[in-house]
This record gives sequence, structure tokens and C-alpha cells, in this order.
Amino acid sequence: MIKKIGVLTSGGDAPGMNAAVRAVVRAAIKKGMTVYGVKRGYCGLIEDNMEEMNELSVAGIIKQGGTMLYTARSAEFRTEEGVLHAKEICEAHGLEGLVVIGGDGSFRGAADLSAHGIACVGLPGTIDNDIACTEYTIGYDTAMNTAMELMDKLADTSHSHCRCSVVEVMGHGAGYIALNTGIASGALEIITKEIPYDLDKIAKKMLEYKARGKKNFVIVVAESVGHADEIAKLLQEKTSIEARSTILGHVQRGGCPTVRDRVVATEMGYYAVELLEQGIGNRVVGMQNGKIVDFDIQEALSMEKSYDERLHRIAENIAF
Repeated sequence: MIKKIGVLTSGGDAPGMNAAVRAVVRAAIKKGMTVYGVKRGYCGLIEDNMEEMNELSVAGIIKQGGTMLYTARSAEFRTEEGVLHAKEICEAHGLEGLVVIGGDGSFRGAADLSAHGIACVGLPGTIDNDIACTEYTIGYDTAMNTAMELMDKLADTSHSHCRCSVVEVMGHGAGYIALNTGIASGALEIITKEIPYDLDKIAKKMLEYKARGKKNFVIVVAESVGHADEIAKLLQEKTSIEARSTILGHVQRGGCPTVRDRVVATEMGYYAVELLEQGIGNRVVGMQNGKIVDFDIQEALSMEKSYDERLHRIAENIAF
């Protein structure tokens, strides 16, 4: 039975990471384990930047955005030498297991450590919801609500000036945030990598709807698919309708996590400790059909995530 574990957050931060850390720390202590918080992800593991945690270490953090353990990306950890050095640090502290909260890149690091004898369990912490083995990732709901609130504000000024607002949301090229926030904000068009788009058709639709009395338009674009500035410029040229671009950027990563993110993060964190308690590592925790499950890390990394094309078509059909 594993008696001493660490917990770290890696890659991009996501609202709800603190709730997951809290669950890991308190669940582990309740089970008689010692828990170390590793600062700045794998960088902190390599640099031996960690401290023992207790119940009070995580008091009050469930409502906070970001991550109290900080986060970073480590080039050194991507090397065999870096992984072996991290293993030595773990062994020096007696750490037998590690909970890694992050995305696909973080899970690859967890798989490498697991292969060298440190039992690792990954939790999906990313606003992009682009991890294939799980239908939901920690931070996704909060990021969508933040984006929706900002788009509602943009729609107000867009209506006042009879403009087109082209809004770029995060998602690392994945269209899940764009699709859901586009529907929620009543966007005319949602541009993602998963569905081909045609700016000429979008421009034609804008002119048709303008002729029918529509005064303003919202176009939502997933990052890395098309640049909002360029799309706004082209649509203005094609329609003579004033178009402004807005890139929401990293504000989507911040803020107090929603109820769903707090609850799911807590469930997943507790589940990860249950796995480590049994000496089970090299796993990724996920959600399938609303239930918390786990997968072999390599199996999880090999999966492909589907895109809800039907929902996208619904958005197109009811847009005005």
C-alpha cells in the first residue's frame, strides 16, 4: 500500500485545479498517507521544489481560480535524463505515487515516470475539453461561462453600433468551447476546425439577414483555425458592414470555478487517491456517461475525441 504521494499541476492552468488539489490532499490524509505539494509542475519535481501539506494547506482554495501549486512546462522533463532525475527526487522523499493534473502532455510525462516505478495517476485539467478519454475536463465549464458572459457584453455594444463582432475563443484548435459558447451567445456563425467554413457564404448570410432587418452579428472562431482580425477584415470588405475582432485570450483561464468544476474536480481527485491507495498507477481518470472511470495512460493517449456535428448543424439552422 502506498503511504507517501505527491500532487502537481502541469501545463495550462484551469479553474478547478485547486479543488482537485484539495481533494487529493484531504483524501490522502484521511487514508493515512503523507502528501507533498510539488510547485511549478515537472519543473518543481526536477528542482526538488515541494513541501508537505496538511488539511489547512488547502483550506479555502476550492473557490479560487488558477493553481496554488503554480504550473509550468518543462523542456528538461521531456528528456530521459530529466525523467530519471525526477525519479531520484521522488525516491529521496519517499514518494511512491504522484497525482498529475493537466493535459495530454502532462499525461505523457506521467506515463514516463510510471514506467520508471513511480505510480502516477493523471487528472484531466484543461479548459479545452480536448482529452479523448473523458467527456469532461476540469475547467471547461468555467471557461465557457466566462466566454459567454464576455460575448454577451460584446453583443450589447455590437447592437448599439450595428456591427459584426468576430470573437476568438480558446481551445487550441479544438472547437468545443467555440461550439457551446457560440450557441449560448446566439452567434450567427461558429468557425471550428471540425466543420469546413466559407467566408463568402457567411458574408452572403449577413447581407441577407441585414436586408430582413438584423442590425448586428456575432461570429465565434476557435483559436488556431482562423485569425479573428483577418476574418473581421475580410467580412467587412465583403459586406461593407463594420466588423471588429476581439480575442478573449487568457481571461478564459481565470476566475472562480463553477459548481460543476468544483464537484467534478473533487470527485476525480478523490478517485485518484483511491487508485494510488491500491498501488495502481499509469492511469488517467476521466468521465464517461457521467461516471468517474480510469484508463491506462497509453490507451487514453491513443483515443480520438468526437465532435458533435449535429449540435453544430442545429446552431447553423436556428441562427439569425
